[in-house]
Amino acid sequence: MHDPSTPLDGAPLRRLIEAMPKAELHLHLDGSLRVDTALELARTRGIDAPRDWAGMSAALIAPMPCADQAELLRAFDLPIALMQDADALERITGELVETKAGDGVRYVEIRWGPLLHVSGGLALTDGIAAVCRGAQDAAHRTGTIVRLISTALRSHEPEANLALAEAAARFRDQGLVGWDLAGPEEAFPDPMIHAAAFEAARDGGLRITIHAGEWGGAAQVRRALEVGPERIAHGPGAGDDPELCAELIARRVTLDLCPTSNWQAGIVPSIADHPLARLDRVGVSVTLNTDDRTVSDLTLSEEYLNAVATIGLTLPELWAMDRRALDVAFSEEADLEPLRAEFDAWGAGIPDLAAAE
Repeated sequence: MHDPSTPLDGAPLRRLIEAMPKAELHLHLDGSLRVDTALELARTRGIDAPRDWAGMSAALIAPMPCADQAELLRAFDLPIALMQDADALERITGELVETKAGDGVRYVEIRWGPLLHVSGGLALTDGIAAVCRGAQDAAHRTGTIVRLISTALRSHEPEANLALAEAAARFRDQGLVGWDLAGPEEAFPDPMIHAAAFEAARDGGLRITIHAGEWGGAAQVRRALEVGPERIAHGPGAGDDPELCAELIARRVTLDLCPTSNWQAGIVPSIADHPLARLDRVGVSVTLNTDDRTVSDLTLSEEYLNAVATIGLTLPELWAMDRRALDVAFSEEADLEPLRAEFDAWGAGIPDLAAAE
């Protein structure tokens, strides 16, 4: 039997993390396309793309690291081109849920930008319905609970995002529960340009998150608070501003952090330098996520392992962070309470996860 006073490492640590029930709140659909599916879609849709596995893999996985966020965002161009019909959207959503379930993810929130998938003539609501179907069907197959977040783009016209918010809110009964704003932050730094869309989403019952701090550091995270979010996607620069950290704590705003993706996008100089542990230890509510299964070539188990082996979280800190995701998730208590009980029962029998007295 393992002595809990000795930290786990190596293969035992990996096995424990792989077995751990997990929750993920920051995951992009168009950054998580399977390579073999991309090959089939390119062939059957007549899309100009690599026709061999190695070439497609290289096209879908962004450089490690990228020069900047703009280079990272270019890795989404091909997936979006392949995701312009309802069948493709439904299939890719279902496959992502299956992939996550295979990694022990018991609860997942998947976000995507519906307005990015209408250039081939697909109606906006038909595209949303396809993603909802894919998520619901895969949830039934796997037992993983799935919720969806509609993402608006900073670069889109405010009127288009307002129409999107109004459309997305009509799918609440199909698992679409959240509203997000993402995209090129440096070129479009002010989220309040889209204030009407945020208001419509909130009035429609959608819960609010926003991408911030992928450019501009703590100042952009502070700016994101103007839209009144429950959660902020990314925002690692908050760790450089103690007053901002205190405000995040006081307002009970969670940062959904993605260390590998942040390094890949050039936001932090290395995974080891990511402020995940520092933010957690000063009391900021944080969760740990991959951002993109394919663009970052990363499983959630691998990111959890990075958090312990490279960033320096303790296992009890990691477990508390994982469990916290179920307290800030955009879902109904009727679904979350049984999951919390399931996580707690699993963790209760593992001394390595217990915090020192």
